[in-house]
Amino acid sequence: MCGIAGTYRWPDGKVVTDRLTDTLAHRGPDGAGRYGHPVGDGEVQLGHRRLAIIDLSGTGAQPMVSGGLALTYNGELYNAPELRAELAAAGVRFRGTSDTEVLLEAWRRWGTDCLPRLRGMFAFGIFDERTGELVLARDQLGIKPLFLLRRGGGLMFASELKALAAATGGSLEVDHGALVASLLYYWVPDSRCAFREAEKLPPGSWMRFRPDGRVERGRYWHLKDVAAEGRERAQAGERPDLAAIVEDSTRRHLLSDVPVATFLSGGLDSSYLTALAARDRPGISAYTIGFRAEDAKFEAMPDDLRYARQVAEQFGVDLHEIEIAPNVLDLLPQMTYSLDEPIGDPAAINTYLICMAAREAGVKVMLSGMGADELFAGYRKHLANLLALRYQRVPRPLRRGVHAAVDRLPVATARRGYRSVRFAKRFLSFADLPEETAFRRSYTMYDQNELLALVNPDLAGTVDDVLTEHADVYEDNDLDDFVNRMCLGDARMFLPGLNLAYTDRSSMAASTEVRVPYVDVEVVKAAFAVPGDRKIVGRQGKAVLKEAATSILPREIVYRPKGLFSAPLRAWMSRDLAPLVREVVNDGVLVNSGLLRRDALARMVAEDAAGQRDFSKHLWHVLTLEYWYRDATSGSGRSTRSAA
Repeated sequence: MCGIAGTYRWPDGKVVTDRLTDTLAHRGPDGAGRYGHPVGDGEVQLGHRRLAIIDLSGTGAQPMVSGGLALTYNGELYNAPELRAELAAAGVRFRGTSDTEVLLEAWRRWGTDCLPRLRGMFAFGIFDERTGELVLARDQLGIKPLFLLRRGGGLMFASELKALAAATGGSLEVDHGALVASLLYYWVPDSRCAFREAEKLPPGSWMRFRPDGRVERGRYWHLKDVAAEGRERAQAGERPDLAAIVEDSTRRHLLSDVPVATFLSGGLDSSYLTALAARDRPGISAYTIGFRAEDAKFEAMPDDLRYARQVAEQFGVDLHEIEIAPNVLDLLPQMTYSLDEPIGDPAAINTYLICMAAREAGVKVMLSGMGADELFAGYRKHLANLLALRYQRVPRPLRRGVHAAVDRLPVATARRGYRSVRFAKRFLSFADLPEETAFRRSYTMYDQNELLALVNPDLAGTVDDVLTEHADVYEDNDLDDFVNRMCLGDARMFLPGLNLAYTDRSSMAASTEVRVPYVDVEVVKAAFAVPGDRKIVGRQGKAVLKEAATSILPREIVYRPKGLFSAPLRAWMSRDLAPLVREVVNDGVLVNSGLLRRDALARMVAEDAAGQRDFSKHLWHVLTLEYWYRDATSGSGRSTRSAA
């Protein structure tokens, strides 16, 4: 796991590439390298920061140059041993044991045809000295990021957006469409980028840049096709052995020449992976997190620690418990800088603090249960949308009465919050809506009218564009299974746009690699071969995964109530962050620039303080957006940490 960067036919490419690479130093503290070569009337420059995981020797250093190919690569290939054996049988001689060399030789033999054969997480740039062509590629599911910026015939690329911003001296313009999308979702979809000139290479795709200025794009893997193939397998009566597939994926994700540990929240997903990993690596370490007792009580958060301790004891895991009472006033600007784009999920703080603790203990690699909820319908929104179909059959007068009664209930008092009331209000906000609109509304921050009331009136057309984009992505399939339509929408938008994005950025800020065994091509293929009525059974989400997990986990862990990998936001907003919220509403850059309306924000603060509605998540995201926007519009190219 590393940081990659480079330029192609860009003025002062060497200096620019060094600046890009320096900005990525946290992603690879174990080494740095650069490669240059003439291209037509310009040059190519490849930069690399190394976090040494496999083949710690010099033979794994990058950029790796061999036989006219130069590669800068970020990621891990979990089928590298099989690919190595196949290439060796064809006569390839390897100098070292790194998966980087396997990738380089696979490219030499198969070119872009090697991409669908790769099982792992990756983003890379590879240059061919013979043709002068540079190809950029990204993994199938968007686990690893790759940002690029084109001007004229020139290109620069990097693992993080902040590197592009720094290398252009803070001259990049904010894309207000991306900010509107960020307000809606509390993250920026993978199809958009927070700066106008920059873009993200889409998952499962590649781009080829030629010396004559021509650019070619290709798609080698598409989730829509995988879901369609899965439906055909299910209709043919095929039942994948999910337990065997998850076990195989977990074993492969343990491949490392340095210690590996796991996240262990005590929930199903992390407990299942930890149990499987412990069977392969007895005594493996795991890390779990808890919050101040008063914060957890105020938030009515479940006690996940006891479940984590139970799993650790049963499977001989060395459990490290981290209780945090973070100084969120300091962490907020730090996390905003680390996350690259405005992402308003406080779970990023948890990931960062766990990875920091693991790194201090000498651990470079962590396994996470990320992705299981999206693929196997484990979120409350999935069940809620199914229940909404039944709710719509209730007579309309009775529904109006329910709405009126729930609307009068408070979501919090001065001493505690009421999660059940919050859930009920959330459910009723979308339960009467058509399918795509209801699904969007079940996990986004605002409905259309609320979003229009919040942003500058000139952005009304942008709001329409953002909502249309969601509908286009959600409806871009031929699935006849409601649950799998939701899972596909999540896997295409929610997973790469939010969860994989914050996991990559917050872990790499701590110079730690996080691997996600559920977000594996074989697990994904199996997930979409499972009909929706086996994912949600009765009121049980992830039913098929729970069934698989019972082969190793006790039932009280498998069927426990779902926990939340989140943070006590209401407690933070009402205490630690209350003065900052007032400052941002009254005199923030977003308000003073006219991007957000002061009256709409003030109404949200008042209703939240009165306990009538829960706007803690909305206001947290406004704070992250404020810090991000301050830095992005300062014109200095400095980090938020220095500007805040």
